[in-house]
Amino acid sequence: MAIPLNSIFKAKKPIIGMVHLPASPGQPQAKSAPDIKQIIAGVKSDVKALQDGGIDGLLFCNESDLPYTTKLSSEVGAWTTFLVGAVYDQINKPYGVNLLWDPIASIEAAAGCGASFVREVMCGSFASDMGLLAPDPAIVAQTRTRLKADHIALFTNIVPEFASAIENRTVQQRAKAAEFFGFDAMLISGPAAGVPYSESDLLAAKSTAKNIPVFANTGVNAQNVAKTLEVADGVISGSAMKIDGKTFNSVDPKRVIELVKAADKAR
Repeated sequence: MAIPLNSIFKAKKPIIGMVHLPASPGQPQAKSAPDIKQIIAGVKSDVKALQDGGIDGLLFCNESDLPYTTKLSSEVGAWTTFLVGAVYDQINKPYGVNLLWDPIASIEAAAGCGASFVREVMCGSFASDMGLLAPDPAIVAQTRTRLKADHIALFTNIVPEFASAIENRTVQQRAKAAEFFGFDAMLISGPAAGVPYSESDLLAAKSTAKNIPVFANTGVNAQNVAKTLEVADGVISGSAMKIDGKTFNSVDPKRVIELVKAADKAR
């Protein structure tokens, strides 16, 4: 049975804001001798801006670990849990973890840092810019069970960025499978971070999935969030709430307030 959204988030149709962590050790963008205090201060600043602006949840992600891979090394999870732990006392909203593009590492990190949900591609097969995305949904579910983390909701991306479904499987077919396998929510993305999702994909998933929520996962901003929430059960937004709307910039408090206010009018 799916974990209900209202057991995680207080708000109806929650708005989840991205906390993009600095590059993990061993990654091309990482510094050889990072200033840990400065890094923690930056993460704290983003968390504060999102929470003060009225966001309903946070999602910690290793967005800076370019180029992405489908199998992560252990230091990525260690870095993520360390940084979440460093700001833990400041967090007053539900939070999740997404380690691109590895659902097993994501669940392991979520279990290690007290997260309430995980976002990743957890079922289906996709030809992607990172290679073949072909997660094993049974192993994904078993990982949560193995870690005694059944309270962690699994949000699976059925229209992922940088990828196309193999064998022309429709959004409806993928949505039906995600629901049948018992995932707790499904996500609809555009072709890249910050790029709008397809309205037809969102409608197709909503028309098929009757028992689990469907989130818009990319490209949601203050201008389109009201229209998005007419269909979607929630939103995950990152780039739109950054300075100048650029994914790897710091969170802009004004943009957070604008998006949340627009969402509140629609909810």
